Amino acid sequence: MEYNQSEFLIETVVPQNELIISRTDLKGAITYVNDTFADISGYEIDELIGHSHNIIRHPDMPKRVFKELWEKLQKYGKWEGVVKNLRKDKGFYWVYANISGVYKDEKLVEYKSIRTPVDYETKLKYQKLYDEYRNIDKDSIRRVIYS
Repeated sequence: MEYNQSEFLIETVVPQNELIISRTDLKGAITYVNDTFADISGYEIDELIGHSHNIIRHPDMPKRVFKELWEKLQKYGKWEGVVKNLRKDKGFYWVYANISGVYKDEKLVEYKSIRTPVDYETKLKYQKLYDEYRNIDKDSIRRVIYS
C-alpha cells in the first residue's frame, strides 16, 4: 500500500479534558463509541458501528503490540498502553488506552476501551520504540511516495 507522505503528517491532539470511549464485541467489532471518539477519529458514529476496531489502526503500529494486547486481554482481562491511531482523513492521534473486559453474570461479553491524551515526550518515545519494533520484526513498513 502506498501513501502520500503529507497525508500522515497531520496530528489531531486529543484535548486534556476529553475521554475517548468505545466498546467492541469479543472479535473486535465496534458496538459503541462516544461523540469524542467520532470527533477525534474523523468518522461519523454510524461509520464506526459494526466495523472492526482496526479501522483506526495506524500503519506505524507494530503487529507485536496488538499481539500482546490480545494475549493480555485473554490472560488478565485487561491491557493498557500507548497507541497511535489513524483518522479517516489519514491524519493521526496518540492516546493512552486502557482496555478491559465487560462481564455479565461472570461471563465475558465485550471489551471497553477508555483512551486519554499523552504528552509530546511520550509520543516521541513510543514513535521511536514502535519504529524500532517494526524494523526488528520486519513488519511491513508503509511505502511512502512523494508528490
